[in-house]
Amino acid sequence: MGEIKQIDLGSLVGEHVLDAVDLSTEKVERWGNYFEDANVIRFRLNGVVYTAIENPEDDFRSSLDKLFVSSDDEMRNVFPPVKVIGRKKASSQWNANDTLELVDVETGKVVVEVGTDNFDDYYPMFVSAFWPENMITNSGR
Repeated sequence: MGEIKQIDLGSLVGEHVLDAVDLSTEKVERWGNYFEDANVIRFRLNGVVYTAIENPEDDFRSSLDKLFVSSDDEMRNVFPPVKVIGRKKASSQWNANDTLELVDVETGKVVVEVGTDNFDDYYPMFVSAFWPENMITNSGR
C-alpha cells in the first residue's frame, strides 16, 4: 500500500459536501504478524474518502490512531450530498477533546463525529459516530 500520509483533524475544519459514511470493525496490523480488532470510520467529503482508525491501548482506553486519505476504498453507505461544516469539538475543564464534528448546515445538528475524546482527563476514547437522522435529507422537511 505504501506509506500512509496522516492528516490532522484540524485540516478538515470548514465547509464541505458529505455524501457517504461507513462504520466497521476491522483487523489492523499492530506490529509484525500481530493483528487487533479496531473500529474504523470512512467518510467522503468533496469526493475524497478519509479513513480514521482506532488505536486500542487497553480495555479502558483507546484513541484515534490515524486519519488518512483512502485512495481505493469503495463506499457502501452513499446518500444524497449534504452540506456540512467541520469544526473542532470544544474541550471543557474535565474533558479534553481532539475531535472533529461535521454539522449539517441546514439542521445545525452533528452528523459525524470522529477523533479522541478524553473523559475526566483520564480515559481517552476513540470516537466514531454517525447520526443520519440529523441530516436535512432525513428530517422530513
